[in-house]
Amino acid sequence: MFSSPLDEGILARAIKDNVIQIFVHNIRDYTNNPHRTVDDYPFGGGPGMLMKPEPIFEAVQNVAIEHSLDNRTPKILMTPQGRTFNHEIAQELSGNKELVLICGRYEGVDDRVRQYLATDEISVGDYVLSGGELPAMTIIDAVSRLIPGTVGSKESIENDSFYNGNLQFPQFTRPVTYRGMEVPKVLLSGNHKDIQIWREEQSCLRTRKQRPDLID
Repeated sequence: MFSSPLDEGILARAIKDNVIQIFVHNIRDYTNNPHRTVDDYPFGGGPGMLMKPEPIFEAVQNVAIEHSLDNRTPKILMTPQGRTFNHEIAQELSGNKELVLICGRYEGVDDRVRQYLATDEISVGDYVLSGGELPAMTIIDAVSRLIPGTVGSKESIENDSFYNGNLQFPQFTRPVTYRGMEVPKVLLSGNHKDIQIWREEQSCLRTRKQRPDLID
């Protein structure tokens, strides 16, 4: 699940250029039984299977030793019960030298992982996925973009939606006219001050219309 996103595009270039390093560890490799079992039935009954605490604790502890991680390294559990991921959290996480992302599956994870191992819990939205891998990839991508050198131009990041609290302004490229639809004339004027004013106005208008919850 991780190989394709990490082998293509911006992330692949950042890894190749040693701007970021990403290591994927299979929790099954840290089991202590011949069947490499990572799940069991939940106490108290109920549907589905629950991920056991032992292999997750063992995985995180061994990874910490293998990569010489600091005790302060965030250990983030992917869970729909966590705080909802956004640009501010991505900025916060990008300030860390390392991150450990723990991906659950099945019906969930034994709560001792949340209580005694994880230092943070993050959700990517109010819905449930089959596992924590897709949320982890989302966090990896969003955080990596904020690491200097991952994206070619710093200005590209600063123009992104949410960077300054608003949605991005409308963007256009060639042709000037397509099926009777015109590019706004101000963008063709060459007047950089007018273009900047137009973009700021459009950013505010679009945010007010599509995401009024972002307006302070």
